[in-house]
Amino acid sequence: MILTQELQVILFKPQSSIDLEGGKTLSEQMARVVPQAHQLWVIDLAEVNFMDSSGLVPLVKGLKAARQSGCRLVLCNVQAPVRLILELTQLDSVFEIFPTYEDIFTTVKDKSLVLAA
Repeated sequence: MILTQELQVILFKPQSSIDLEGGKTLSEQMARVVPQAHQLWVIDLAEVNFMDSSGLVPLVKGLKAARQSGCRLVLCNVQAPVRLILELTQLDSVFEIFPTYEDIFTTVKDKSLVLAA
């Protein structure tokens, strides 16, 4: 018997800002996803130009939930103001951050990166 494992991508695209209200919306979206092992959760921040400290909560909770379920969560298209918040809080070293959505998949071809850390 041969088993193959396909990568299932769950894409989140928050809009405008991840503050108290935007963070709540993102949390609700992530809570609706039933995590399955080996999923790839992508948070595309291309349209997010502001994030405050309350916006960090759903990101960290999402990362924790993904890891506990055997999933992998990554960020992409992080805009300068959001990157600054991640750097100031040193969360840029906790999250996997990719320049673009496409860059995720050029790296994911490496099997060791498919599995959640």
